[in-house]
Amino acid sequence: MSEFQTPTPPTEEVSSDDRLWAMLSYLLTPLVPVIILLMEDKKNRPFLKAHYMQALVLGVLLAVVGTILAFIPVVSCIWPFVWLIIVILYAVKANRGEYVTIPVITDFVKKQGWA
Repeated sequence: MSEFQTPTPPTEEVSSDDRLWAMLSYLLTPLVPVIILLMEDKKNRPFLKAHYMQALVLGVLLAVVGTILAFIPVVSCIWPFVWLIIVILYAVKANRGEYVTIPVITDFVKKQGWA
């Protein structure tokens, strides 16, 4: 598979509930991914697992970067808008039932065996 091809999703049907939880995991990261980890019936669903683990890592990474950038006045004013645009784009894709590929994070999550 070349790097420009979209990964083929598993044959499991993605329910509207899965899409909703995946969308919320991006919009309310890192809170919702942690909640999903505590829900036995949700945490092992393949579509959700692919999204909530990425959203958790993304949320932690964005929080760390935001904390570091808070010391730069101009950037600290712009950062919340950048964060919001990033999570909304991924949330919309997840709500459509698409698998999201986040540069570096997706590979990291897969190599760790989390997704």
